[in-house]
Amino acid sequence: MSDSISHHDYMMKHLAAPAEAAAYLNAVAEDGDLKALLKALRNVVEAQGGVGMLAQRTKLSRTSLYKTLSTGGNPEIGTLDAILAVYGIRIGFFPTVHPPHPNWRLSSRRARYKTR
Repeated sequence: MSDSISHHDYMMKHLAAPAEAAAYLNAVAEDGDLKALLKALRNVVEAQGGVGMLAQRTKLSRTSLYKTLSTGGNPEIGTLDAILAVYGIRIGFFPTVHPPHPNWRLSSRRARYKTR
């Protein structure tokens, strides 16, 4: 008798935790492939109770959510934000390891970026 579980079952178990789901979505998002990101988001939705539960909590229709999360989906930021908020995840922006663009300078007085 084997003690192994399927990849799908493993993912569903771990994607039920918001921190794991966020790490998974960030890893997929780094590749810059929207179709892959939407597939990953569908996996999170499935692990967290499915589209029916998501529709109830976001007040969006199931049809709209299925279209949004399809491989041809083109979701708006507000829709993604509403979906992710249900799972305790938010969209964020993070600095790269590259230095800022040369046309930007840090204002020492206000400690924020300004254009020249």
